This record gives sequence, structure tokens and C-alpha cells, in this order.
Amino acid sequence: MDVGTVGAGRIGTAVLRRLKPFDVKLHYTDRHRLPDAVERELTLTFHPDALALVSVCDVVTINAPLHPGTEHMFNDSLISKMKRGAYLVNTARGKICEADAVARALESGQLAGYAGDVWFPQPPPRDHPWRTMPHHGMTPHVSGTSLSAQARYAAGVREILECWLQGRPIREEYLIVDRGRLAGSGAHSYTAGDTTSGSDQARRFRDQSK
Repeated sequence: MDVGTVGAGRIGTAVLRRLKPFDVKLHYTDRHRLPDAVERELTLTFHPDALALVSVCDVVTINAPLHPGTEHMFNDSLISKMKRGAYLVNTARGKICEADAVARALESGQLAGYAGDVWFPQPPPRDHPWRTMPHHGMTPHVSGTSLSAQARYAAGVREILECWLQGRPIREEYLIVDRGRLAGSGAHSYTAGDTTSGSDQARRFRDQSK
């Protein structure tokens, strides 16, 4: 099978490494191409964009951050370019996929299955289409919340706060914004802009819960 990741940063590359022993053909697309040595080690095929990648893959996994460049990336148009009967896995951010487009693709058979632990909004409204669409494997967004992960989160937050309070530079991989501009890993991974529209769906969920 051909398996590809949209996003090959720290998480995406870790996913590719874990897939390598399964003897599948590995593909990736990212804003920044991986070093030649990594491509050779993992036998990777690079694609310049998501459109080029999804057309050849039997399974597509999303490992990209949410920003204006990825918001609703997987819409009716892009999903229609995927292999019919392909699988889509989204453990990145729910809003990278259009909810109704995914549901339609599963109902029509364009997608054979969709799995993920991310929703938009979170928690999802009771009538969210991903709750009832066919051939899905959705879970709450808690799959990575192990005790070891919580310890890493706490240590990272402590380090950031200590750097801020002591006037020391924050580590590049922890830095997203500095003085109102993207910086560090934020500048490497994101495009500037707003992806916060649609919060009315979260309000609707709260209203239904009353």
C-alpha cells in the first residue's frame, strides 16, 4: 500500500518512522523538504503539495498544524482527488477537514473510512455529522494524554515560564509568537492569519446541553 502524511515535522516524521517496518510505500508533503539522508533512510517520496500526494495514496494521515494554509484543506474538491476507497486519518486538528465533506465522502464510498481524535468544535455538538457518519473510528481527544506526556507538558510549561520571568530566550521549538509575530517553530510551521471562525458551533453545543 501507499501511505502518505500531510505534514512531516516532528510528529509527521515520527509517524513515517513507525510505518517503515510495515513495508509500505511512504509519501509525504510539507512546506519544508526533509534532508536527503532522511528521505533515503525511510525510502520516502516527496510531493510538492497535498493534491499530488492524495492522488497516489491508499491511506492519508494528517500531521499538520491548523493555520490559514491548512484550514478546511480536506474539502469536497481535495477529497474527490483521492483514490476511491482510500482511508483518511486525522489526529492533527479537526478543522483541517470540512466536516460535511468527510461525511459525504463516506456515504458515497469515495472514502472507505475516516478516523481521528480531533473535532471542531471540541466538544462536538450532539448533531455533529462525525458522530453518525458511516465507517468512522472517532474517539475523544485524549489518546495522547498519558502520564509521561503530562509530565513533558508540565516540564515544558515550567521552562517557558522560567525563561520569561528570568528574561532568558525561549527555546526555538517552544516559541510560536514573539512581539506579535510568528517566531521559532511558529514561523517554521504556520502562516499568519485567523482560523477561529465557527465558534458559534461551540455555543450551540452549550445551549443544547442546558
